Order: sequence, then C-alpha cells, then structure tokens
Amino acid sequence: MIEQLIRTPFTDLVGVRHPVVQTGMGWVSGPRLVSGTANAGGLGILASATMTFAELEQAIVETKARTDQPFGVNLRADAGDAGDRCDLLIRHGVRVASFALAPKKELIAKLKDHGVVVMPSIGAAKHAVKVASWGADAVMVQGGEGGGHTGAVPTTLLLPTVLDALKNAHSDIPVIAAGGFFDGRGLAAALSYGAAGVGMGTRFLLTQDSAVPQAVKELYLSHDLTGTVVTAKVDGMPHRMLRTDLVESLEGTSAVRRLGPTMRRTLDFKRDSGMSWVQLAQDGRSMKKTQGRSLGQMALAANTPVMLKAGLVDGDTGAGVLASGQVVGVIDDLPTCEELIDRIVVRAADELRRGASYVV
Repeated sequence: MIEQLIRTPFTDLVGVRHPVVQTGMGWVSGPRLVSGTANAGGLGILASATMTFAELEQAIVETKARTDQPFGVNLRADAGDAGDRCDLLIRHGVRVASFALAPKKELIAKLKDHGVVVMPSIGAAKHAVKVASWGADAVMVQGGEGGGHTGAVPTTLLLPTVLDALKNAHSDIPVIAAGGFFDGRGLAAALSYGAAGVGMGTRFLLTQDSAVPQAVKELYLSHDLTGTVVTAKVDGMPHRMLRTDLVESLEGTSAVRRLGPTMRRTLDFKRDSGMSWVQLAQDGRSMKKTQGRSLGQMALAANTPVMLKAGLVDGDTGAGVLASGQVVGVIDDLPTCEELIDRIVVRAADELRRGASYVV
C-alpha cells in the first residue's frame, strides 16, 4: 500500500489518499469491493439501487466493519424512499452520497448540513452547472465509453466542456472523470484536463475483490475493443453492455415478442425488491417525470435489475446481460484493489512528472 502521491481538491474534500473512485455498479459494488477500494486509499461506492432498504443498511454496517476509511453510497434520486435512504446515510455517518440523477435542492442541503458530500453523476455541461448552483460538492462526468446507461459524447469532449461551463459559472467544485479509464495514463490525462480524479466501473469489476463469478470475469476478459454494444432493447434507454448471444438476439427481436419476457421480469423484480404494486407505480411515475420515459420504457426498466442479476450474480450469461465499458477490450488481468490503485497512482505520478519535464 503506497502513501499519497497525488493530492487534488477531491482527495481533500472526501478524505481519501488517492483520486480514484470505484463507481456504484448494481449487483457488483457490495461491501467486499467497496471496502477493498477504501482500504487501498480510493473511494468505494455501494450500489443501493438493487438493494432493499434493509439490505442497504446491512451493506453499510458490513462495509464499516471491513474498513475505517471513507466510502460512499449511490442512490436513485427519483426513488420513492430516497429521503429515507439519505437519513440512513446520515445516521451511519457515510461520507459520500452519489446520485445517478440530480437530487432535489432540499435533499442536497439536508445531506450537506450533516456533513455528507453530495456528488451527482451528470452527462451534460448544463446539468453540472445546475447541480453546482444547488449546492453539490462535486460531480462525476461519464462519457460514452462508459458501461451501463451512457450518452453518446466521448469523455475527451464531454469533460472539457463540463470544466469550461463550471469555470464560466464561477464554480470550482471537483470534477471526477469517468468512461474509458483503466490505468495511470488515464488518471494523468484526466488531471491534465483539469479533473480532480477518475471514476472506474469495469476496471474494478475485473478485480479479485469483486464478487462477480470467476467464469463471468473470464468472459469479460475474452472480449476486445469491439466487444461492447449500446442498446435500448433491454430497458428502453441507451445501455452499454457486452456483446453476447443474448444481447444480439434482443437487438433482433420485435417489441411484441419481448412483451412476455418483460412482464415476467417485472414480476421477478417486484418479488426481489419487496415493493408493492403501488410503490412500483409511484417509482414509474417518478421516472416518467424526471427522465421523460414512455410507458413502454418504464415497463422495460424493470428488466434491467433482473437481467443484470442473472449475469453478474448468478453467472447465467444465457439469461442475463453484462454491463461493460469499452475498456474491457484493454483489460487482461484480475488484480486486487490495492494492486490496481497502487499501480495506477504510481504510473500517473510518473506520467505527470514526465509531462512537466517538457515545460521550458
């Protein structure tokens, strides 16, 4: 385990040694991976969207038992119990609350009043400016190379536009760059752009500390740079995942033929989540309002947790989907979180020193 080599506004804000964030991946970012990241000096983030309220509390308690370092929890801002989950974070002293969508101003203020760092994920410069004006402490910017729900603009173009927009709005909140990062060269490049750190999902999924079944990890490692595809056929929104036989079949299947499996997975999701039909309907209305999804897209949305669980937890790649960033094509090993973060930070420091030597 190495000492701090790179200090940024993000490491100061959160209290971690290294400007490296393990993102909140559903069914992947559990206590083992999050604590492994935290103990290695990075910021690990629990993924709560696939957890019931009770499961989230249990995961927080277990993570705190595994590490005394700061960690975070990723929340759905549009979830019906988002307020209760924020109270849970406050009660347990969780350091960071990250959000896939912008939380309400009142929720940001409440978390900040209790010392919780608020870090929404954004996909456009105007959204970064908005959440900064609402009091967000930092933002994570994910470019189109990233896995899971993603946009079309690559990180190399999205990141500078976000940094420029925040500067023009006289905001100096730290920006974490995500999408396409896997090594120290990427961290050095992100810092050179003006970011305060990097966020990585697929790279952390492919570690020894990840609870994803070994056979599934091996499947990831077998893919090259053309091994992912962005499809809206799973949940109605652009979603980057591994190019598997199941995904290829979904791409070629009509909406009518997908209706039966969609309804079955909705029932599975209702059972696993413990939500009532009323709660599901309320969440659906919230998604329609905040994300602009159609009724068909909201029905498809229940597919995602069930199909991801089949692949990432049960190891059934014939029935599940596997979210993945494009970096899967350049990853060829399964280090521990400590080994991964150490080598990223050491390489980044070396690259920054090398770059500085060019200045005359």
